[in-house]
Amino acid sequence: MSGADEFGEIARLFRPLTGGAAGAFDLLDDAAVIPSRPGYDLVVAKDAIVEGVHFPAGEAPGLVARKLVRVNLSDLAAKAAAPFGCFLAVAWPAGFGPAERAAFAAGLGEDLRAFGMNLLGGDTVSTPGPFTASLTAMGWVPEGRMVRRAGARPGDIVAVSGTIGDGALGLAAVRGEVGDPDGSLAGRFRLPTPRLEHREILRAAASAAADVSDGLVADAGHIARASGVRLILDIERLPLSEPARRWLAAQPDRAAALVRLATGGDDYEVVCTMAGDAPPGFTAIGAVSAGEGIEARLQGRALDIAQGGWRHL
Repeated sequence: MSGADEFGEIARLFRPLTGGAAGAFDLLDDAAVIPSRPGYDLVVAKDAIVEGVHFPAGEAPGLVARKLVRVNLSDLAAKAAAPFGCFLAVAWPAGFGPAERAAFAAGLGEDLRAFGMNLLGGDTVSTPGPFTASLTAMGWVPEGRMVRRAGARPGDIVAVSGTIGDGALGLAAVRGEVGDPDGSLAGRFRLPTPRLEHREILRAAASAAADVSDGLVADAGHIARASGVRLILDIERLPLSEPARRWLAAQPDRAAALVRLATGGDDYEVVCTMAGDAPPGFTAIGAVSAGEGIEARLQGRALDIAQGGWRHL
């Protein structure tokens, strides 16, 4: 699009999403100012989503925008940060016309308001390739209190929030491969819930944490690698939703099915390590020991988990 059209569209679609934040300058400048907050650290995370990789081709633009917000907020949730603001970069493909761009902006605004975020700036471009969007999300955490992947200690438990496996089954449901009569599995895939409500628990108790985006096993493995310890997971103890339990009961190979749930990704829960018992909202699923790497067990037997989750390269 021409420069005039681009800037007019930015003013029309995205300026209202700034919430009047002073540092955004009504999106009229090519940079923003982030105010300081004494006693707090600014946590910055960035995730991108690509059509055909993170969501199916033809997905409703508003849903795509909302998922973009939520997968980024999941990173902030695992760091125990409270959302503050964000920057958007979006590449519109050919055929993604004014109606689709307006629907994307509307979905983006809906979730930014819901989670207390303001848009501070970004960029819009055209692309001959698939739809691509990236958000840089920022949040505040009390100084020195961000929960890192490093910090797990031998003797800690491994715990995870919510339920595991719904994201992978939800993608299968969207593809028509798994029954989903009430749409709950597809809903978990399309609109995950970032676990921001757990930030006080994480600040108080977690020694390390990561969000479960690539798969529980893979993301627990990130903690093991960063912390220089070994995480042992008992996948028989995975917290499962009722739809996931029904699916599991129908599988001929229970071990393979549990591995699929533990490695499938797109759950956007928080896996963490901590001393003592699992707090409300979390389920203990393993332990931290001396050593390195990740091990998944079923009834005391070590399982072959290959790479353990999604990798882009």
